[in-house]
Amino acid sequence: MKAVRFSRFGGPEVLEIVDLPDPRPGPGQVRIAVRAAGINAGDWKKRQGLMDQELPQTMGYEAAGIVDELGEGVTDVAVGDRVFGFSAGGAAQAELAVLAYCAPVPPSLGFPAAAALPAAVETATRALDQLGVGAGAAPSGMLLVNGASGSVGSAAVQLAVVRGARVIGTAGPANHAYLRSLGAEPVAYGEGLVERVRALAPDGVDLALDVAGSGVLPELVELAGGPGHVVTIADFAGAREHGVRFSSGDAGRALHALGGIGELIESGRFALPAVRTFPLTEVAEAHRAGEAGLAREKLVLVVGAPADGAE
Repeated sequence: MKAVRFSRFGGPEVLEIVDLPDPRPGPGQVRIAVRAAGINAGDWKKRQGLMDQELPQTMGYEAAGIVDELGEGVTDVAVGDRVFGFSAGGAAQAELAVLAYCAPVPPSLGFPAAAALPAAVETATRALDQLGVGAGAAPSGMLLVNGASGSVGSAAVQLAVVRGARVIGTAGPANHAYLRSLGAEPVAYGEGLVERVRALAPDGVDLALDVAGSGVLPELVELAGGPGHVVTIADFAGAREHGVRFSSGDAGRALHALGGIGELIESGRFALPAVRTFPLTEVAEAHRAGEAGLAREKLVLVVGAPADGAE
């Protein structure tokens, strides 16, 4: 099969399309013929040598496609099913991929849109679970999302609204109308954030989620009434300094999120991120666009055909 790989660390030019042996699913896993694979910031960090130091490395953790082989013990998925999920071993950007966890592609979605979902939805759900948004019978209160217009932030906003929270989201002015469409009350980020939030919530907020990692944890702690009410997914050093919980998948992933997102999409309670697609052969160009901040959309590699997901 064709797959994305790099054998040395560096810029997008180190990415290659190579021939690798077809993978086989292990117990509880499925193999898919990949139709689309998501690209995330972790991909270029990995390529730069900022994460795993092993070489060579394959790429990609989220994909959508058609099941073509079942691992031992798999009974809830059939060959031919349209699924999306997480790759086993970070090798989703390929013609074939083994998924360690998957869910049915919502009927209204094509493969590129489905491939844009796993990382954002899982990360947002995990952080909201850790904050306790929507836990118990009491109202969820007020949540501040710092960096609310990106893929994870917009997912967190919508999922928090579904859980009954009032949401304030930070973003640049150009994205304020977008946040309102998702159900959030927008405020501009930057100096004066505390005062702008207090104009909407004089007593501060109940909980805060930092998605952007823009050095605002002290302000979030102040607004939320203490570090125990704040979670960050983007500021590891700041979390240690200010006693804030840093959320990562190392402590367990909210995989249940993938199974539940389809109903929210089909009922109109979850709006999909904008997607920009590239052919698998243009993976380096996709990295350049993402790494330089030139693409506001979720970047997705299209593998094979048809690109719209229809079979």
